[in-house]
Amino acid sequence: MGKDVHEWGVHMVGRSYTIFDTAIGRCGIVWSGAGIVAVQLPEARELDTRRRIFQVHPEAREQRPSGNTELAIEAIAAFLHGDAADVPDISLDMSGVPGFNRRVYDFTRAIPRGATRTYGEIAKALGASGALHSVAQAIGKNPFMIIVPCHRVLEVGNYADRISPYGGVISKRRLLSLEGAHPVASKTLFEVLLPVAPPRVQT
Repeated sequence: MGKDVHEWGVHMVGRSYTIFDTAIGRCGIVWSGAGIVAVQLPEARELDTRRRIFQVHPEAREQRPSGNTELAIEAIAAFLHGDAADVPDISLDMSGVPGFNRRVYDFTRAIPRGATRTYGEIAKALGASGALHSVAQAIGKNPFMIIVPCHRVLEVGNYADRISPYGGVISKRRLLSLEGAHPVASKTLFEVLLPVAPPRVQT
């Protein structure tokens, strides 16, 4: 079970990447034979997007995508264009991703379009109510942008625009607006978008 974790000689071989166009700019995607390794949303310049990919995945080589990667690119481009379709079930390569983070990402993938959850709600759902900080760290390191919709996970009382480094210059607010998230559609958004709402204490 643990063979795909920490064995750098295994999971660093055979990684590829490509840059593709979307409505918000040129994104990057990295993949292996096992699935998608990372999705990089646009930085300020395409050069910076490529530099970010090289820094984190120096072994990746630019190649033409096929199969699972093409499906991912089409789904990401459609999402960033504002299309209403859900992102399909795309294979992810989570070798090297800590077990707890995998659980957080699996839960996050199930959050419906236009809805949000808090770090505390996810921790409680995972049976780890004291692990709020660990959930926040996992969301902050999410390499699978859009496929794992970490923009749907917010901090109680704080509509923070902070996002995974893989989010480039794109904010959570912008990604949520693309999928039509409105205060009336989400309890969490309602609470954080109305400054007159009484403060809540995270437990």
